[in-house]
Amino acid sequence: MRARCWRVLLAIVVTLLLCASSALAQDYPAHPVRVVVPFAAGGAVDVVARIVGQALSERLKQPVVIENKPGASSNIGMEAVAKAAPDGYTLLMASNGIATNNALFPTLSFNGRNDFTPVARIGYAPLVFVVPASSPYRTLSALIADARAHPGKLTYGSAGNGTSGHLTGELFKTAAGIDVLHVPYKGGAPAITDLLGERLSFMPINPIEVLAHIKAQKLRALAVASDRRLAYLPDVPTTSEAGLRGFEATVWWGLVAPAKTPAALVTRLNDEVNTSLRDPAVAKRLEDAGVVITPQLPEQFGQFIAAQTELWSRVVHTGNIRPD
Repeated sequence: MRARCWRVLLAIVVTLLLCASSALAQDYPAHPVRVVVPFAAGGAVDVVARIVGQALSERLKQPVVIENKPGASSNIGMEAVAKAAPDGYTLLMASNGIATNNALFPTLSFNGRNDFTPVARIGYAPLVFVVPASSPYRTLSALIADARAHPGKLTYGSAGNGTSGHLTGELFKTAAGIDVLHVPYKGGAPAITDLLGERLSFMPINPIEVLAHIKAQKLRALAVASDRRLAYLPDVPTTSEAGLRGFEATVWWGLVAPAKTPAALVTRLNDEVNTSLRDPAVAKRLEDAGVVITPQLPEQFGQFIAAQTELWSRVVHTGNIRPD
């Protein structure tokens, strides 16, 4: 009899919690929502955040305020969200750093896996391998063949140690079985300048940063690090088509919240974001910005972040990579 009473009581408690959770989601949001971008205004993460933020604001009927908190390789902004109240009013526009920075910065006060709740994946842009227009390499396989024949001869640039371009270059070295020299720069612009000036052999880079140079035929794209070709670079083969089966490296974006954010709020936000991504006008703005849209449920996005964390942590430790 006592066990039955406990079961009835437990059922009542669960029902009350579910009702409270549902009411919370229905009343949310009661005031503006803040989306922290851990980079300066104008970059890819900021652009994606503002497109999605505007659409989300229209659906939530509350302002969605984009707050730029750059610095320390995105750690300042990420830490601010990790320590924010888990009430759905502070979100992070997450990107690769949430999966790489704990390996790069072992003493961080937050953990990218444990201190955030995945909300919604937005999309990605695969990195592209580019060479100067005058380069003798017309295919990625030709570049790999020369690198194997002449270890240490080729150089590749990146925006700095620990950046997506650097980590992709190290993964490329392992996958292709080559020895090439990494040249870090303080930002992508000076690296691109040296690539255009033929002072570097190649670069793995976000295609949006070099698309104008590719179209002007100042740079040649050899391969896209994805399992499918890009709509705006339809003639550029994937890395798999170029001979590196299964090689993928992307920059990506998605919304996360502080850990312990109520599940009802996460579900509500995920639904609103995914509905926004299906809006043709929003989709076009993102696609024009170079985003391949890939909406996911929170559980799927969490699995993606976990896989990315495992992959890039392995690359960081294997290559003994240290940030600038």
